[in-house]
Amino acid sequence: MSVKTAKSLGDFLRSRRTRLDPASFGFSGRRRTPGLRREEVAQRAHISPTWYTWLEQGRGGAPSADVLDRVASALMLTDAEREHLFMLGLGRPPEVRYRAVETVNPRLQQLIDLLDASPAIIRTATWDIVAWNRAAAVVLTDYGKLPPGQRNILYFLFRDSGTRSRQHDWQAIARFVVAGFRADVARAGLASEMGALVDELCRMSPEFAALWQENDVAGPADGDGIKRLTHPELGPITLEYSAFAVDGRPDLSMIVYNPLDEDVARRIRALTAQTRVLSPESA
Repeated sequence: MSVKTAKSLGDFLRSRRTRLDPASFGFSGRRRTPGLRREEVAQRAHISPTWYTWLEQGRGGAPSADVLDRVASALMLTDAEREHLFMLGLGRPPEVRYRAVETVNPRLQQLIDLLDASPAIIRTATWDIVAWNRAAAVVLTDYGKLPPGQRNILYFLFRDSGTRSRQHDWQAIARFVVAGFRADVARAGLASEMGALVDELCRMSPEFAALWQENDVAGPADGDGIKRLTHPELGPITLEYSAFAVDGRPDLSMIVYNPLDEDVARRIRALTAQTRVLSPESA
């Protein structure tokens, strides 16, 4: 860590420390300067006062990720502040901290709802669907009719015969989904937590078990392409899809499927208008 970077780290820590109210943490006594004392931050972070002092003074070399995590918790940093702390201290962002999601920000839901002819979904790092628009419900799957615990892409790809029959090349889609799922859960630090789901899928689907044994992974660069479906009412349709990261939520992805043919877009709008679907809020 350069001297300039070490100074920036120290300045940032000092600015966060002086903004905290000592009384909120049970600290009392007369103070000459605002905020917590250095030794109080060290106490909350379970590190030595000397080491924390060195961090603010730009001494002692690069801190470990564990120390930065402790300091971030001690200073009550926001996610954005924690990321900035890691960039200053280690030159990289922290590992993603997965948060279970049941719903999304209303503004994000409103955004995908505006896409009247483009199916759009929001999925988590574990490939659970937590938001969708009406076009997705009529073209892909009516997620609102599924129990929350079964709104998982792997579940209905390997268990639902209707979903399987719609795919133009089910084997290729299944291979991509398994590879993407493996990469995402590992990136989120959830490989062990997903053991029960993987075991269940292996028991019920020999095809999933075989793909899982191949140990293939797919990265974010593989998030664009063409999807061909045979829809029971729309017939054969071709969609161009793109995956987008949700700003501030690296554990969420938004996937939008755009019709390549304006006639298909028109028919999706018509089918959406005449079909009753459950929104994520009411599902």
